Amino acid sequence: MLSYPSTISLSSRTLNHLAGRIRAHRQQRKSRWRRLTPGRQALLALAHLRNGDTYTRLAAGFDIGTATAWRYVQEAIALLSAAADDLDTAMRRIRLLAYAILDGTLIPIDRVADQKPYYSGKHKRHGVNVQVITDAAGRLVWASAALPGAVHDLTAARSHGIINALTSANVTTFADKGYQGARGSVRTPFKRRRFRPKLSRRQKAVNRPHAKIRARGERAIATLKTWRILVKLRCCPRKATGIVQAILVLHHVETNRYAG
Repeated sequence: MLSYPSTISLSSRTLNHLAGRIRAHRQQRKSRWRRLTPGRQALLALAHLRNGDTYTRLAAGFDIGTATAWRYVQEAIALLSAAADDLDTAMRRIRLLAYAILDGTLIPIDRVADQKPYYSGKHKRHGVNVQVITDAAGRLVWASAALPGAVHDLTAARSHGIINALTSANVTTFADKGYQGARGSVRTPFKRRRFRPKLSRRQKAVNRPHAKIRARGERAIATLKTWRILVKLRCCPRKATGIVQAILVLHHVETNRYAG
């Protein structure tokens, strides 16, 4: 088998953070000898999440079995996702923002047995819906649990309690046309209705700065998907939430923001 060196575009701070969590978990469980040290296990998990390396490739690169590689990665994801903030905790920071940006993204998945709930008519593909809240600079603040891709963005935001939380905190939030009808503190652009006149000059003038603000939220989604595991999930859709939350924790550690 041929091998080659590779890199992971993350800092040692992120590696040390995950290794520390793994080490503390082992000490708590009084784990016996393992094939990999906490640092090597952390590197294994980061290679999977950041580079999207398969378990077979990881097993060969780290000289362990494929099942062991899967078990080590799943353990790291569980430790990280358990440290992720829920919406109530995240709102303590969000309410201090000048304004927030709300957007949804579809994370593609492999086809599953029950395909219909996961098929997004908007994107014409199977996936899971994740709601993202960013700050005024387009930096990722919080990401929701994953819902089936067929769920509309507004429905997803309401089911997670995002609209009520933002309104209760009186945080002005900019969102796209998919959130029209949200009301509260959510601001959406004017939308041309079918069989109605075109948008007026004033409405177009309002939509332009609104679009510029929302474009910053796309940066956070693009940043989230630099973790190549999210390019297309090849696992059970029910594992998507844990993966997204684990990546959210690692992202905050890497950017040195909101890290717990």
